[in-house]
Amino acid sequence: MPIHWFPGHMNATRQAIRDRVKAGLDVVIELLDARLPGSSSNPLLASLTTGRAALKVLNKQDLADPLLTERWLAHYNAQPHTRAIGLDASDKSPARALIRACRELAPNRGGLDKPLRVLICGIPNVGKSTLINTFVGRRAAKTGDEPGITKTEQKIVLEDGFYLFDTPGMLWPRISIAQSGYHLAASGAIGRNAFDETEVALELILVLQRHYPERLSERYGLPNPLVPEEEVLAAIGAKRGAKVRGGDVQWHKAAEMLLTDFRAGQLGRITLETPEEMAEWRRQAAEAEAARQAAADAERAAEKLKRSGRRTSGGTGGAQAGD
Repeated sequence: MPIHWFPGHMNATRQAIRDRVKAGLDVVIELLDARLPGSSSNPLLASLTTGRAALKVLNKQDLADPLLTERWLAHYNAQPHTRAIGLDASDKSPARALIRACRELAPNRGGLDKPLRVLICGIPNVGKSTLINTFVGRRAAKTGDEPGITKTEQKIVLEDGFYLFDTPGMLWPRISIAQSGYHLAASGAIGRNAFDETEVALELILVLQRHYPERLSERYGLPNPLVPEEEVLAAIGAKRGAKVRGGDVQWHKAAEMLLTDFRAGQLGRITLETPEEMAEWRRQAAEAEAARQAAADAERAAEKLKRSGRRTSGGTGGAQAGD
């Protein structure tokens, strides 16, 4: 599913991150959705903060598969200059673990003379504002269940010598991995107007059929959850009354029901991807991008040759006409 969504405030966020790096930055906290830890990791952020210590926080871990959360934590902790922890943003005790982890990543920073400068980033609707409010014990950041709540950078003093810079949620201009697009849409990270909810719901059903078929049976009373995904969505609609006169399924309404259940954790603790799957999708996307680039280069070369031939032909014709 192609998603091209880069509103103006996200462009401003990119510039704000560049400015913050130039001004001085010690640690970058990237808040990830524990249900989609690979898809919610922003490749643009990595390029903007090269050389800075990274703390990967798998937020909403209470909604994610605990076994897969452990695998993702091991995956990120194996990367250089990187720490990873799981977190439920509503729990204050784990939230304090972020401060400790940041101090461990930058042990030579701290105190009023050399304050620890930390940037916190994440995709929209990943729970960043809720986490910050948990940190400071007051409503320092606006919260909501829609992407794009935070609009400008905020500086928050969490402790003496510990400065946290909050930025608006930021996606990247082009989501080249199709599965990531579906997963981001299913999680609510992408605004409703940027995708087709029925298409996303059908893809979510495919993931559930591969890894959690019993959840479909338990939640919707389906005797056979492994029938074609369209039949599953139709059955969900029928069970929940998403029908129009004549008995036809209201596909959009059925899709909304499924996506709402997933986002609220009504289907149980689910993770949509494994580190191995994400690596394979990235490989496939890189191959597809290389093929696309090669085709574009060949087309440009052919057009250049064609223009050169026209100029040569025109020049020869002019010489003949002058004889």
